[in-house]
Amino acid sequence: MVDILVRNLDDDTARRLKEKAKAKGASVNETAREAIAAYVKPSKAEAWAAVDAIRNKIGKVSGDSTADIRADRDSR
Repeated sequence: MVDILVRNLDDDTARRLKEKAKAKGASVNETAREAIAAYVKPSKAEAWAAVDAIRNKIGKVSGDSTADIRADRDSR
């Protein structure tokens, strides 16, 4: 875990952060962590780029798993 100190936060932003925290019954720290996590969350384009990188690394997957899936379902 990393501790981050945010300096010089303007009064209006601090007030709104406190209001949001109070409205959801959470601490200001928890609300700030959630806001930061949401801000740095990968975009859809970044997520798909990571998926494409995995696909490129694995290569083409061939075959038909229908029979295997059916056999597994029927065994239950």
